[in-house]
Amino acid sequence: MKTRVIVVRHGESTFNVKRIIQGHHDESLLTEKGEAQARRVGQFLKGITIDVAYCSPLKRAARTAALIAETVGLSCAPEPTDLLKEISLPLWEAKSFADVEVEYPDEYRAWRHQPNDLKMAVPQADGTTQMFYPVRAIWQQAAKFWQGLLDKHQGKTVLVVAHSAINRALVGTAIGLGPESLNRMYQANCGVSVLNFPGEWGERAQLESMNSTSHMGTPIPVLRSGFKGPRLLLVRHGETEWNRESRFQGQIDIPLNDNGRAQAAQAGEFLKVIPIDGAVSSSMMRPKETAEIILQQHPAVSLAVTEGLWEISHGQWEGKFEHEIKAEFPGMLDAWQAQPETVQMPDGENLQDVWARAVDAWEAIVTQYSHQKTPQTVLVVAHDAINKSILCYVTGLGPEAFWQFKQGNGAVSVIDYPDGEGSEPMLSAANITAHLSGSLFDTTAAGAL
Repeated sequence: MKTRVIVVRHGESTFNVKRIIQGHHDESLLTEKGEAQARRVGQFLKGITIDVAYCSPLKRAARTAALIAETVGLSCAPEPTDLLKEISLPLWEAKSFADVEVEYPDEYRAWRHQPNDLKMAVPQADGTTQMFYPVRAIWQQAAKFWQGLLDKHQGKTVLVVAHSAINRALVGTAIGLGPESLNRMYQANCGVSVLNFPGEWGERAQLESMNSTSHMGTPIPVLRSGFKGPRLLLVRHGETEWNRESRFQGQIDIPLNDNGRAQAAQAGEFLKVIPIDGAVSSSMMRPKETAEIILQQHPAVSLAVTEGLWEISHGQWEGKFEHEIKAEFPGMLDAWQAQPETVQMPDGENLQDVWARAVDAWEAIVTQYSHQKTPQTVLVVAHDAINKSILCYVTGLGPEAFWQFKQGNGAVSVIDYPDGEGSEPMLSAANITAHLSGSLFDTTAAGAL
């Protein structure tokens, strides 16, 4: 039985507003807006059975956790633990980002571009200095937290309320990312993420969703200041009848069903307030129709299509149900579900084939919309395997991590390129489906690919 963990970042704090580095410093408090954000998280989580809650003991996170617990009506108070404290940045805490950039240029550059290598010479009580690697330390801290949680709460639903860097470390360690990936993920104030652990610590988790912010009135996280490159809105097509039946479709050109068209319309309404500058879709019917329905809210935007974003070819599996595949191709479906990177579809593709063309198509879009006068927002609509490959790629994972990312029909993910083509991408949100059901959880059809 899976262990489900809901991860929340604290609400807006006084130091957030002033652009002051917080770390372990504990004078920062929630603003009035931050308190309202915390209550909105509580409203969003109402109706979900939460078995246990943990929080950072730092005031801004502990207060957020208390407000969520009060609004939800949790029977248990959130338990504080030092393992959820924010990253320790001892030489920088209580200083502004602007001042730190001037005083510690090399270290600040490492923080932004090579976080695994960030080091600080920290003075000790005996007059010596000790070299400290903050990002490596927070990754170790996150792993220790997960091990303890999974030892105690197998099969439970757990709420975790903490901070930006520790939350990124929690997500990263859960899905197999190292400390070098710190800046490949974003956590907004009171953004909500969901992780599903299949068993004990050591088995990689599935990222069901990340950094959902719609409960705060912003459909997707606000673009961070200073970002100059494109923002790509990656959407999976709406439901087909074969999705509903759990029949493998691959490159058989199945259209949307009525529910799929409704999901596309819901995605369109969800993204209605987001200015969109361009749109690209797989040329297959189900994503193309999804994109066209979404763009009804953006009539000035034309849609380009490409075969590079076509779904994986399942070859002889296409049109079949799982039980038929198991009978005709013994052991292959189990291998696909356990080690997808090892499977060659009979008369079809393997993940390396899909990866290569998906990444080529994706990078072409990034290049096309980079180097503009203003940051461009681009709608990209594709398929389950394509989207999962792209999400692995932008986070720095390989094809073996294919099943770490969930992709619901009509789900929205957000990938930002701070400096456009060639810059390290940031996953700002993943598999957001609240617009489809009003729920934090993905309730779309499990469906075959």
